[in-house]
Amino acid sequence: MKKVLFSILFVGAATLANAQKSEVADAKKEWNLFQITMSQKPALDKTLTALNSGLKHTDNAIANEKSKNMVEAWSYRALFASAIAASDSLHFDNSIANQKIAEEAVAKAKELDTKGDEKSNIANAEVNITNAIKIRAFTAYNKQDFASALKFFNEATTKNPNDTSMYLNAGIMARNIKNYPEAIRNFKKIIDFNTPNAKDLYSEIINLSLSEVKDTVGAIALLKEASAKFPDAENFIQIETQLYINKGDIAKSEEMLNKLIEKDPKNATYQYLKGDVYYQQAVEIQNKKNKVDPKKVKESNALTTQITALLDKALPFYLKSSELDPKYAPALEALKRVYAFKNDTAKYDAVKKKLDELKP
Repeated sequence: MKKVLFSILFVGAATLANAQKSEVADAKKEWNLFQITMSQKPALDKTLTALNSGLKHTDNAIANEKSKNMVEAWSYRALFASAIAASDSLHFDNSIANQKIAEEAVAKAKELDTKGDEKSNIANAEVNITNAIKIRAFTAYNKQDFASALKFFNEATTKNPNDTSMYLNAGIMARNIKNYPEAIRNFKKIIDFNTPNAKDLYSEIINLSLSEVKDTVGAIALLKEASAKFPDAENFIQIETQLYINKGDIAKSEEMLNKLIEKDPKNATYQYLKGDVYYQQAVEIQNKKNKVDPKKVKESNALTTQITALLDKALPFYLKSSELDPKYAPALEALKRVYAFKNDTAKYDAVKKKLDELKP
């Protein structure tokens, strides 16, 4: 009697174990069938029904002691859950919930897959997870839900820290919702990869630092960094010089440009920018003069004298710049403005002629 009982128990245990292995086999069949039907582009509801059916088989498999450590139970669980996350992009909550299931399944499958038999399935699940995040991001963007799009694009950069396009998208989303520090962080990340658009992105983040974040110190640090990487980009040096002028630190502007000129005295841009240090001061005084009561002739004349003196200091540098590079338009434009102020018609006309010759 005991032998019969033990036999029944043994058969029952074996049957249960086989049943759980059958759940894994059914999950594999469901996945293979899903792969075939996907070529027919079924409706979303049918796709999700098929995927949830397959996921249910893996629920049963991992719930049992006999099959909970079968690597295939977890690898196919990762496939089904990640596919649901990528497919159900319109329902963010469901997509996110299934992504979490997939991520947990991927981690468990990697732990159990000591021989690498499920390496391909695991990799495919990871691709699905990445795609799910990106699809949610673009779906949110298309809905003009820029805050959610930013969250998902940031998540995509965490999954793949080398995907520069996701940093760019995240930066744009952050800028759209006026989260300027986050925009700067993402754009700066792209610059770190030395991408072809790095120069333009430097201009973007410097502008945001100055106009929106009001971080002059940070902007100057960025300008120095940008100038070092792009020494021929005159706009970075010019902006930095102007910042020092705005701060009233003329000495710093001159010091910076003197070092550049000493290092490369034949650089037409540096000569032009040195002249601009004095010209910009003259502009400031001219703005002050414009506000003076016309009846205050003495005060107005004193300001005119200051302007003339500054333009006289700027002129040699503009001339030197034009001498070094006769086709350097910024220097010629500056000379034209100075000669206009001095009412020197002959020299004004000569410079204007050179400028006209440069036009296509």
